[in-house]
Amino acid sequence: MKNKFILFVALCTSVATFSQKTWTLKEAVDQALVKNISIQQNKLSVKLAEKNVAIAKGNFLPNLNGSSSGRFGFGSFIDNISNARISTDNFNASFDLNSNITIFNGFRNTNTYKQAQLGVESSLLDLKKIENDISLRVVNTYLNVLFAKENLAVAKIQSEISRKQIEAANARFEAGAIAKGELLNFQSTAANDLQSVILQENALDLALLNIAQLLQEPVKGFDVAAIDVGTPSVNLLYGSSSSVFQKSLDYMPEIARAKLAIDNADFNIKLSKGSFLPTVTAFGGMGTGYSHRFNEIFTNDYFFNQLNDNLGYNIGVSINIPIFNRFQTKNRVAQSLINKEVSVMNLESQKLILKQTIEQAFLDVKSGLKTFQAATISLTAQKEAFKNAQERYNYGTMTLFDFDLVRTRLVSAESAMIRSKYDYVFKTKVLQFYSGELILE
Repeated sequence: MKNKFILFVALCTSVATFSQKTWTLKEAVDQALVKNISIQQNKLSVKLAEKNVAIAKGNFLPNLNGSSSGRFGFGSFIDNISNARISTDNFNASFDLNSNITIFNGFRNTNTYKQAQLGVESSLLDLKKIENDISLRVVNTYLNVLFAKENLAVAKIQSEISRKQIEAANARFEAGAIAKGELLNFQSTAANDLQSVILQENALDLALLNIAQLLQEPVKGFDVAAIDVGTPSVNLLYGSSSSVFQKSLDYMPEIARAKLAIDNADFNIKLSKGSFLPTVTAFGGMGTGYSHRFNEIFTNDYFFNQLNDNLGYNIGVSINIPIFNRFQTKNRVAQSLINKEVSVMNLESQKLILKQTIEQAFLDVKSGLKTFQAATISLTAQKEAFKNAQERYNYGTMTLFDFDLVRTRLVSAESAMIRSKYDYVFKTKVLQFYSGELILE
């Protein structure tokens, strides 16, 4: 029984461990792209655009409509044969089948079809833009988790150092080497360090919550895999912001979307001008009818005989030539030309916004690198200062107050270095994103 219980506990533990998935950065991005509501909405927009293509394609086909009507008559009527008024009750029915097809309408069907195809491309680019935004957001929240983990690790190390200092201080207090007040100061510092550990644990929990919510996953047991950000290189990824900008022009969906808007404006111009041209339509149809007088049973033909005898056909072509429509077409063409100018200006505006964004990102990377280098130098100096202060304090040549100041500066330097490292890493990821070279692992 005891062995079975141990086996059951081990099985439950293994199942619980297996259920706690550790997400890689690529898995996190892929999951967010699948679950995000905005992305799902834009995928529906793509489907709607595809249906617009199908509708526009259908305009090239002929239509076919059937119609039927029935009418009962009671009372006095004019007889069609004798032209005399008679009193009778009758029933009349008609059956018609008609079709028509557009032969030419100023190429409007063709341009509408091509414009609908552009609509699909535009919707796909809108979707890509949102996917890019979500991907960057996931990268940022992922790095925030790693940042929180490193901060927590540093806080735990400091807390452990404080614990060992209390043990050493206890021994010195019992030996009469230090006063009780100095021992209490060590205990106070240790309590502060323990509180810092708790704060960093809360910060890590919040960072995990943010990314779990972004991925729409349960936060319980959620964790991310460590990635080797290493020591950020002192060499910038790119020589200038201009090189990144030139690459982004071929990569960023908002630029391609603005270019498509110009093409769409061209089709609107063609559609407007098409209204100046005539419309040629071919049509054809067939119809028959049935008539019955209730008080002249012997003169009524059978139903199907009448349908066959009354069957008739028609076929023809109609031409509609626009002559004057109150300058409506002319003004619509003028509107379309203005809208194209608006689209051209919007493209230039998008390029300017992108250029300014990349210039700011490039400047952020340079600033982030300088901040990281300064934080690294500061941390190295603070480590040496702390090592020296520890030795001086142990020999009694430094007061506890001065020692705590040195130690506090070391903790601040470590935190600043971690923060600057992840800040610089994320900013370099942003530049890689704009150049189309961001690789997620």
